[in-house]
Amino acid sequence: MGQGAGPLRPGWLQRCTRGTATLRLPDQGLTSTVADEAGEVSAHLPEVVDAVAVARLYGEPLFQMPLDLYIPPDALEVFLEAFQGPLDLLLYLIRKQNFNILDIPLADVTRQYLSYVEQIRQHNLELASEYLLMAAMLIEIKSRMLLPPKKSEDGKEVEDPRADLVRRLLEYEQMKLAAQRLDRLPVLGRDFLRAQIHIEQSLTPTFPDVDTNDLREAWLDILKRAKLNQHHRISREQLSVREHMSLVLRRLQGQRFVEFEALFDVTRGQAVLVVTFIAMLELARERLLEITQAEAFAPIYVRLAYTPV
Repeated sequence: MGQGAGPLRPGWLQRCTRGTATLRLPDQGLTSTVADEAGEVSAHLPEVVDAVAVARLYGEPLFQMPLDLYIPPDALEVFLEAFQGPLDLLLYLIRKQNFNILDIPLADVTRQYLSYVEQIRQHNLELASEYLLMAAMLIEIKSRMLLPPKKSEDGKEVEDPRADLVRRLLEYEQMKLAAQRLDRLPVLGRDFLRAQIHIEQSLTPTFPDVDTNDLREAWLDILKRAKLNQHHRISREQLSVREHMSLVLRRLQGQRFVEFEALFDVTRGQAVLVVTFIAMLELARERLLEITQAEAFAPIYVRLAYTPV
């Protein structure tokens, strides 16, 4: 803003978002602070918090950590995919620099290995103890290589001190590659789920059971009607349960369901009704017929329990 600018308009301060507006005049090097109207405007503006909340406690933002907050040393430790032991680290150092595993430069590998062990020793002594044993073995192998080779009693040369370590590294690498191949295979519950469907299969249809009270009431009703139709008795005929069982089976053949009352001939007398009823009970006991009822006080039906040939 130059010298030729006009006076400040009263409405200009209403567009400010700060409590105090500072106006600099570059040509005169003067500073004019307008605080009167700004103080009135700031009284109606909400307080703006520029800080970033470091956490939330019960839904409320927390802008400063409590002074008495104790954080354990390992509480914020991040676990990444690390080496699975000394052999894994040693194999990584060899493969990373494309060293020939059959001719390992122990000086370089041991130096890098000890550097890594020193790093983990400062953070985790228990973990470092596993790697210190391998470090001692590397130093021992390097020391044996510095000594002049000795021949055995039979004149053969002594095996290279690195041979045992090479065998262990090759076996470990094969097992590691095999484990990676197995891990890439689809795993049930991790990579896919087995589709399942439940199909209810019923070989024989099930019908609702008949209440014994309803069966008794139906039988008493049949007896009552039989007495009403009985006029005189001439002679007592010999009745066979087996014969009436055959009659009932023949009556049910070719029909899906027959009403319970339809199987009784009330005109033949009470004795025939009793024998017919006993025949039906015997057939039901031998699982040759089924007695069913849809609901309480509903009609009772009888059907064959097998399909005739």
